[in-house]
Amino acid sequence: MDTAVNRDLFLEKLNALIAGKREDNCFYFSQEKYSKILSEVVSAKTKCKTPLDYRRLKRFDVLRINGEEKLIAPLKPGKTNIQCYVTNEELFSILYGTHIRIGHGGRTRMLKELQVKYKNITYEVVMLYLNLCKQCQMKHSAPKKGIVVKPIVSSVLNSRCQVDLIDLQSHRDGEYKFIMVYQDDLTKFVQLRPLKTKRAKEVAYHVLSIFLTFGAPAILQSNNGREFSNQVISEICAMWKDVKIVHGKPRPSRTQGSVERANKDIQNMLTAWMNNNDKNKWSDGLPFVQFAKNTTYHETIRQSPYEAMFGAKAKRGMASSFLPSEQIANIKTEEQLEEIANTFETEEELEETVNTSEI
Repeated sequence: MDTAVNRDLFLEKLNALIAGKREDNCFYFSQEKYSKILSEVVSAKTKCKTPLDYRRLKRFDVLRINGEEKLIAPLKPGKTNIQCYVTNEELFSILYGTHIRIGHGGRTRMLKELQVKYKNITYEVVMLYLNLCKQCQMKHSAPKKGIVVKPIVSSVLNSRCQVDLIDLQSHRDGEYKFIMVYQDDLTKFVQLRPLKTKRAKEVAYHVLSIFLTFGAPAILQSNNGREFSNQVISEICAMWKDVKIVHGKPRPSRTQGSVERANKDIQNMLTAWMNNNDKNKWSDGLPFVQFAKNTTYHETIRQSPYEAMFGAKAKRGMASSFLPSEQIANIKTEEQLEEIANTFETEEELEETVNTSEI
């Protein structure tokens, strides 16, 4: 479990928070209250005669998974995204898993991620968790540099991209001393590579591999200086004769803080990954940090960079489905998945589940 958050302290503060709520509050369910509502919804679906029955069916539905019944929010016509209700006892493990997955992201990222699968996880309980995270508090205590007034935003995918270096010579990982950060300006999609040196030839080699997968932008920007970007472009053009790229003009000083904060965010996420996985090789964590950064909500573009780049949410196999984690753990074969899918009432739900399970 996440040593950055003390589970017992979280539960203590959660209980104090719930104690200040009315007994009939709509968001916090003890296991006893959850079971009672579940029973009332099941009963209401068969008779629906009393005002309580109508109230329950307006707010809840029941989904049976592997013989176990779960409370969910009623599906609206044409919608297939299922949101589950959770008990107070489940909150810590859900918050922990989500927080780790998004690289210790803040409240906006947490809420956006949680709202996909869960109906009754509130802003105040997310803030309670974040305020107890030692690593997040250390991050917030660092002095902030500058204010971003108006960032440069491209209007066409892959028209302007940025390549920068994060200097980790004081925390070298074997031969690796730098991180190359390559970002598309429009989608904010980043790609990270470990570097042994900051020589233009090594940077160009990694940038070229990205170009030959995603295509090359017309403009390549770098906050490591115009001379650096010119050298990188020259090396790329020497290796790939069919490409023509120009270097970007110097960015206004007011946008420099945005780049610095993005690079600092990557370092914070990498530190979190190393702590959570008990690793000291940061190069091993770069692919996971890259995925986490690209798949969490970005306030500037109001979606995740992955969605902006590919037009769909990233999949994590069955983990991306609405199914509870304990049910996912028991699924080993496609036949078991089909057995669960066959319990759904509509073809749309079946299609969504099967699609979500594909990697």
